[in-house]
Amino acid sequence: MKFPDEPDSLCTLSTIEPIVQEVFELDCKNKLEEDFLDNLEIKDKETKVLHYARISKKNFTVGQKVLLQHSKLKFFPGKLRSRWLGPHVITKFFANGAVEIQSLKTNNTFKVNDHQLKEYRKGFQTEPVEIMDLEDPIL
Repeated sequence: MKFPDEPDSLCTLSTIEPIVQEVFELDCKNKLEEDFLDNLEIKDKETKVLHYARISKKNFTVGQKVLLQHSKLKFFPGKLRSRWLGPHVITKFFANGAVEIQSLKTNNTFKVNDHQLKEYRKGFQTEPVEIMDLEDPIL
């Protein structure tokens, strides 16, 4: 058996050192990659928590007036076209999150997802404005 110190051996210290160094570097890269993936997973969880905390829960009741999102305008909304149709009245809730609404204009009823609804708020009550005529100044 030949030892690494012998000159005619295939396994000398000069040939083993680069291999050991490469294995050590690969091990360090694997540890860094594991740390990176762990940190990425932690960051994703934190982001989800913050995202879900900012989502407000919509609580609708039967008989409440709501607006329905006009889904056909989603891709080409146009500047002056409203994305909301209505008002509609909620008539029934289903277990899967669907809501049955009835149009006030046509009395048609249909099922929609509750994510497509938002609360209907009436406009501001405006009072008549007093008009004042301005006179030319006297010189």
